[in-house]
Amino acid sequence: MIVGKFLRWSESAGARERAKAASALARAFVRSDLTHENRRAAEAAMALLLDDPSPMVRLALAKALATSDKAPRAVIHGLARDQLEVAGLIVCCSPVLSDSDLVDLAADSPVGVRRGIAMRSNLTPAVCAALAEVGGQVAVVEMLDNRTALIAGVTLRRIMEQYGDIGSVRARLLDRAELPYDVRQALIEKVGSALAESDFVTKIVGRNRIRNVTGDACQQATLQLAGTMTGDDMPALVEHLRVAGKLTPAFLMHTLCVGNIDFFAAAISSISGIEQHRVRGLLVDGKRNAIQALYRSGGIDADTCDVFVSATLLWRRATRADGAPSALKITDELMVRYEAADAGGGIGELLALVEKLNLNFRRQAAKDYAVSMTRQAA
Repeated sequence: MIVGKFLRWSESAGARERAKAASALARAFVRSDLTHENRRAAEAAMALLLDDPSPMVRLALAKALATSDKAPRAVIHGLARDQLEVAGLIVCCSPVLSDSDLVDLAADSPVGVRRGIAMRSNLTPAVCAALAEVGGQVAVVEMLDNRTALIAGVTLRRIMEQYGDIGSVRARLLDRAELPYDVRQALIEKVGSALAESDFVTKIVGRNRIRNVTGDACQQATLQLAGTMTGDDMPALVEHLRVAGKLTPAFLMHTLCVGNIDFFAAAISSISGIEQHRVRGLLVDGKRNAIQALYRSGGIDADTCDVFVSATLLWRRATRADGAPSALKITDELMVRYEAADAGGGIGELLALVEKLNLNFRRQAAKDYAVSMTRQAA
């Protein structure tokens, strides 16, 4: 009876009147205590309104139902497939839509609708994963801006793989505190590559120097990253660096000299195959021959190995004496120890690296001293 009267009335009513009626009908459905028969009739009437030729009517229906968990699923599904203004409101707000619904919508809806999904509060990891795969760049950017979105580490990694060359995506990924360390390091490399290919930066720095400058900057950023991570995150970053060929003697020596022994032990464990706790035990308490055998098992040649062993023992002595070893002091002593050596090949390159590290540490120490004097003067 109600549906029949509504249909007859709607044939002669204007769009504005029909929109008001649609809003009133929907609000009554979700807010009033209707009888079972009246609820069935109201739902049937709303289903008919899904085919109303005026988007004003369908939008009025969407506004009244969007935030209610009592809205009928069939009507919500119909509105979610409507034009953007209507569908966007529903996919952004409706609690009636399940994760499965949202995943399906993400797969075959227009860009604007996918963006609306990405704006939802408390997006679940499953929906975030679907958006990362099929949502497209616009939806991914919106999702990364959504601080309530529960984006799993594997999804962030997938986003990096697909969109890591896009500056706006890189910036948003790096801004997320939950970004896995290996993904963060890969993004650091991508930033370095982007800078190296920038005409603006090339003109300032020079084409011959740009690769060295960006390479050094990326290594410094990675070293800082390694210094901030927890034990649970180390294996992923170490393995990423190993596979990428970044666990170079230069990187390892720098890590050892600055005293990041946990990360250094994880790296040596990765390249030697020896368990990390055993590696760390040898570094802290092992005899010189045992430490040398450890490094040789990781593929470090005999001459280069001797420098690493010396650096390890200097670190150990400094730690026992001071608690906080000085990278400048360690590299100073290494240079004194090997200054008379007629070094060539790999050991020569490593000693040249030690000298470069020493200069960098000395320059940083001078800067720190200057800053402290400035503060005292103030």
